[in-house]
Amino acid sequence: MFYVYIIKNEQNDIYYGYTNNLRRKIKEHNDSKSFSTKGHRWNIIYYEAYLSKSDAEDREKQIKHYGQALVHLKRRIKNSLSKN
Repeated sequence: MFYVYIIKNEQNDIYYGYTNNLRRKIKEHNDSKSFSTKGHRWNIIYYEAYLSKSDAEDREKQIKHYGQALVHLKRRIKNSLSKN
């Protein structure tokens, strides 16, 4: 399985990515092993699972680079994105 995921930190910063091992990747983010997310505590707020690596890569690219895909996704998960 391949996963496209969204994580959020305590300052409400958002990061999008994809991986074949979701638990390991979140641990790497929280252990500051990822340059982009270093120094923060991250919580997963959303993920999608795919059988195909290329499908996951395509979806990550949609979310990161095509505004409407991100707008629609943010609408769907608006409560998870809001401050608690």
